[in-house]
Amino acid sequence: MTDAIDVLEGGKPLSYTYADLMHFHGFGFPGGVAHAFKVMQRAMPLLSPDGPPERREIVVRTAFRGPGGRDAFEMVTRGLTEGRYTVDPMLDKPERGDILQRYVFELTYRGKTVTLQLKDGHVREEFIRLGHKQDRSRQEEERLTYLKQEMADRLLLTPADQVYEEA
Repeated sequence: MTDAIDVLEGGKPLSYTYADLMHFHGFGFPGGVAHAFKVMQRAMPLLSPDGPPERREIVVRTAFRGPGGRDAFEMVTRGLTEGRYTVDPMLDKPERGDILQRYVFELTYRGKTVTLQLKDGHVREEFIRLGHKQDRSRQEEERLTYLKQEMADRLLLTPADQVYEEA
């Protein structure tokens, strides 16, 4: 398992760690950053098996609405700024249930597309329930903050191919 996402910009190498992505994102959604990190770890070798892809040629469509994921993809690909990052609710998979339905990512590079979906067991029901709850108490906010970091920590310890699978 690599500890970084490697891409090229104009043929010159760039490498991003999870910590780099968190410095760009801030502290609000470490789980979303970790999900995007794992998606990119899984997708990049499938999209560009001979070496790192050119970052400004990667297109991302996703059902995932979180700002942590958005920021991670932006830092690595510049896709949001350049119009190559789209949140598309049509990618939702409601048949996978409330926990898994939005963890769908479609990445395209030089005519090749890979669609990844989260494997079961990586997102806790309590996290989804608290995340959708309106008017959380202070204790619930603290618990949600804990669950976000706990999920990120678990994801980072797991190889990307055990977190995301081809859809």
